Amino acid sequence: MRFSAFTTPTVVNAASLALLSLQAAAQTYTTCNPTTQPNCPADPALGSSVSIDFTKGASSQFTSFGPITYGPDGASFSINKSGDSPTITSDWYIMFGKVEVVMKASPGVGIVSSSVLQSDDLDEIDWEWLGSDPANVQTNYFGKGYTGTYDRGGYSPIASSQSAFNTYTIDWNANQIVWSINGQVARTLLASSANGQFPQSPMRVKIGSWSAGDPSNPPGTISWAGGNTNYAAGPYVMQLKSAVITDYSTGKEYTYSGTSGTWQSIMASGGTVNPSTGAAAVPVASAPSVAPVSNNQPPATLPVGTTPGSSAAQTIVASTVVTSVAPSTITTLPPGWIVSTSGKVIPPSSAPGRKHLCSL
Repeated sequence: MRFSAFTTPTVVNAASLALLSLQAAAQTYTTCNPTTQPNCPADPALGSSVSIDFTKGASSQFTSFGPITYGPDGASFSINKSGDSPTITSDWYIMFGKVEVVMKASPGVGIVSSSVLQSDDLDEIDWEWLGSDPANVQTNYFGKGYTGTYDRGGYSPIASSQSAFNTYTIDWNANQIVWSINGQVARTLLASSANGQFPQSPMRVKIGSWSAGDPSNPPGTISWAGGNTNYAAGPYVMQLKSAVITDYSTGKEYTYSGTSGTWQSIMASGGTVNPSTGAAAVPVASAPSVAPVSNNQPPATLPVGTTPGSSAAQTIVASTVVTSVAPSTITTLPPGWIVSTSGKVIPPSSAPGRKHLCSL
């Protein structure tokens, strides 16, 4: 658990969702990125399957942080006050695999529940639930922290996300990612459709909740979350009953060979990287079209100027949030957000207290 990450401002990697997926992107963090830093430590591998019943108590497979209790409904992740960000993080990585969680998302304006897979080189696959939007769940993916395209997120309807336990599954291999809800395919992403940003490196599993609506957060984050969190009306509780996780590859640990971060460059010590297990058997045709994340406003884009780092590019427009933008344009941004010279959208560096389970 890297506590320093809670206060480390980093680059947003989801301008694509017009700031509606900041929960997954506001802070990504890695202690050592094997594609940019030499001699990163090997990632311990799960190399098998685990089935965890959280109604029986805490699991030795995860490291936990924050207010988490255990009972008949499993692990309860509670947000009671500003600064609470209860999270569990796996002590191992999977290299392609299947992650199934049975959980009930937290209610509450400003509260965000998450189930995330994330790698050392900032590949990411996730589920995201907004407490202010109980009828939908958001899905996202990111490759190497890259922010050059803006078309990655979507949402799927789930009427009982806060009132009942549901089963959410990510089935991931070298060919595609399949997100399913209660056994029904909600979204399929083909590697060939990911514009070269398909997640394909060893991932840890991170599950938890946080308050995007904390008054200390940037206005854009609070707006995305539905408004300010009223802690007096809490506690706000997310519940995780069980998790079944399968590593499609085998061995004791995973290492990066070279700096490409491609799955072909990942080495499995004492085992094998298996690229075509599991999700490959799911018919792509069975997946309904995933709706883009939107606030139901008409699409619109604004030019950022001839150069991303130009004065025009750094002009902040705070009127309308739109669905998505082309690489050469940018949606409206909340006050204080800018576009860097590399084309990345960056939150205010002085914004205090921004936290996210992806930082752990």
